[in-house]
Amino acid sequence: MCAPSPSDPSGSAEPVPSADPPLLAEPALRVPQLLEAMRSVGSGLELHSTLDRICETAADLTGARYAAIGVVDEEGGGLSDFVYQGVDEATARRIGRLPDGRRGLLGALIREPKPVLLADLSEDPRSCGFPEHHPPMRSFLGVPIRVQGEIFGNLYLTEKRGGRPFDDDDLAMVQVLATEAGIAVGNARLYEAAMQRERWIDGSVAVTTALLSGGDADDALQVVAEQARRLSGAAAGIVLLPAEEGGLEVVAVASDEPTGMLGAVIPPESRIVAELLDGQAVFVIDAATDSRMLTQYASGYGPAMMVPLQSDGRVLGTLVTPRARGGRPFTRAERTLAVQFASQAALALMMAEAQRDRERLAVFEDRDRIARDLHDLVIQRLFATGLMLESAHRRSVVPEVREGVGKAVDELDVTIQEIRTAIFALQQGPAEVPSGLRTRVLREINMAAVPLGFKPSHRFLGPVDTVGDLTGKNLIAALREALSNAFRHADASRIDVVIDATVPLADGRPGVRLSVADDGVGIPEGGRRSGLRNLKRRADSLGGDSRLGPGIGEGGGGTTVVWEAPY
Repeated sequence: MCAPSPSDPSGSAEPVPSADPPLLAEPALRVPQLLEAMRSVGSGLELHSTLDRICETAADLTGARYAAIGVVDEEGGGLSDFVYQGVDEATARRIGRLPDGRRGLLGALIREPKPVLLADLSEDPRSCGFPEHHPPMRSFLGVPIRVQGEIFGNLYLTEKRGGRPFDDDDLAMVQVLATEAGIAVGNARLYEAAMQRERWIDGSVAVTTALLSGGDADDALQVVAEQARRLSGAAAGIVLLPAEEGGLEVVAVASDEPTGMLGAVIPPESRIVAELLDGQAVFVIDAATDSRMLTQYASGYGPAMMVPLQSDGRVLGTLVTPRARGGRPFTRAERTLAVQFASQAALALMMAEAQRDRERLAVFEDRDRIARDLHDLVIQRLFATGLMLESAHRRSVVPEVREGVGKAVDELDVTIQEIRTAIFALQQGPAEVPSGLRTRVLREINMAAVPLGFKPSHRFLGPVDTVGDLTGKNLIAALREALSNAFRHADASRIDVVIDATVPLADGRPGVRLSVADDGVGIPEGGRRSGLRNLKRRADSLGGDSRLGPGIGEGGGGTTVVWEAPY
């Protein structure tokens, strides 16, 4: 589109005479109207509504049928926004894409920002015509809008009512209005920038609070992705961490639509990966067409910000916020705020990691103390008791007594061996623990037994240890969440855990199913469900599902949490 995009539903250039308001012929009589217009233009602080008001006021002041403001982009080569008046939605949809200001008369006004007054714009050599369904336009008036001496955009007016051309008086009044508009736009931009900074600061505080509250590491990364997406107005928020085999792996995704990219790896040969791991921010105009994007997931997105999560020279990963295809590019202010947000999030992630390390160290120290106590006190006493029973066994002459004492000694030996096995397990470091899914499930169950006061029962079906690492990691997180909910809310006395790697999913793919059933009080109406939402989100991100069912208490009392995903 080479000219303003307002339209007339009838498509006619000639208005109905009776519908036109009377024009004020004498310039002096229009001064009060100009003063009222200037007051109206400066009456708000929200930028887009201010631009709407300028268009409407300029059209009323000059008797123009159509008015528009083209906002010049930061590079000064085209338009980043186009606000118009006199347009009905149906005609705008038929016209299609808004003008980009890179050619035609609108492009000329960007390159040479000075007033233009035309009786018939179609006769101007700079004009390149109108797109299909565009209403005809002849008379044209254009003036630049400057904010603090810099070009902000251009105000366009077309089709003066009554079929007459715009005159010098119209031009003079619109220039005065454009000066006032520049002041109003400057105030609106300052206000919008302040509000934008406040939102990003609030988002950084929310991320820091969530990360330092002691939650799961994966949930912490999800919080970063969700906040970044919300603050940047992006279609998705994505967190990537360095992959073991090189490149960057997607570890958290926030999006309204399933993306299927969780667990995907961007190969190390990508130039963007090298720049990001080097701590450089990368901004892409169109992810779908950028040759540096070596992944099929980029085809659904347009402008994208990729900023490193780095603090104190350490790069933890990357935060990506892409907008939908055809979305507006990110401004310099948004890029700066995103980089600052990523740095704050990285610092919070490092603090959360240090906090978890301290908590793990405290747990390991406690386990070492328990292991020493078991070895130095419990086993020694059991061993001494065994020696006493051995002595009584040798001195006893009654066969029944000898047999009973002998069994007791054997039981003590078995008990001592079991305690020694427990001591060995307690003294193992995290790197020494086997990584099979079965072992990790048992470890979670044993850890949950301490706060529960009893050990949940468990059952494995099928080749559990063949479950992939990504699904297994999320299954363990789901198990931990379900056991934590049972402990904190269910008041249960019995919990059954089943891991079934033989179930087919609804779409026929092989899957693994986790079931955690209890005999507790169930989920009350209006109770908190954030943990259940986390379970659902994890399953959805893998193409699985999560649901609730009746428990194993009397009459179906309690709750059964079912979580399943492909592997």
